[in-house]
Amino acid sequence: MHTLNLTTSGTELGKASRALILLHGRGSSAGDILSLAGYLNLKATALLAPQAANHTWYPHSFMAPAKDNEPWLSSAITIVKQTVDTALKAGIPEKNIYFLGFSQGACLTLEYIARHAQHYGGAVAFTGGLIGDQLYTENYKGDFKQTPVFIGTSDPDFHVPVERVHETTRVLTQMNAAVTEKVYPNMGHTISEDEINLANRIVFDPSNG
Repeated sequence: MHTLNLTTSGTELGKASRALILLHGRGSSAGDILSLAGYLNLKATALLAPQAANHTWYPHSFMAPAKDNEPWLSSAITIVKQTVDTALKAGIPEKNIYFLGFSQGACLTLEYIARHAQHYGGAVAFTGGLIGDQLYTENYKGDFKQTPVFIGTSDPDFHVPVERVHETTRVLTQMNAAVTEKVYPNMGHTISEDEINLANRIVFDPSNG
């Protein structure tokens, strides 16, 4: 089971006005996802990156039956919640908490915010979708109150079918998120410069808040 193991960077949490929670992909690490921060417009922002046990948030594809990824998926959701609570206890309100994930971390990001929707600072999912062999809409609760969300993905992508990305956008939009989805033909399973630029403009630009 996962335990809260945070790697931090950026502005010291007690002095930051914003917090960004970064979730790494399968086989990766908190340190790897933190390296993206140098490309993002982040001022006075505390960076919080939890580490998955054995570098994997859950064992199977995000499209597998949800029960097959338990109890790891529930444990991963709890770790994200504990990371959010860490920021809250430091005095950073939800509206100044941001999320960013890649691949498995992007799926976990989207699943967490859909289960705990409220007015966040914003969220970025580089190639991901809501988790499960089907969408378990009974798990999704709350109102995003126009939280900006950017989802970028490749078509095709070996791990994330574009149809699931479209479904995810539809669900989050119905929950009152301001979703920007961009599909890149044959981009591959990676993060592009254009995605970084859009994330900065749509999500991390303070003037959007």
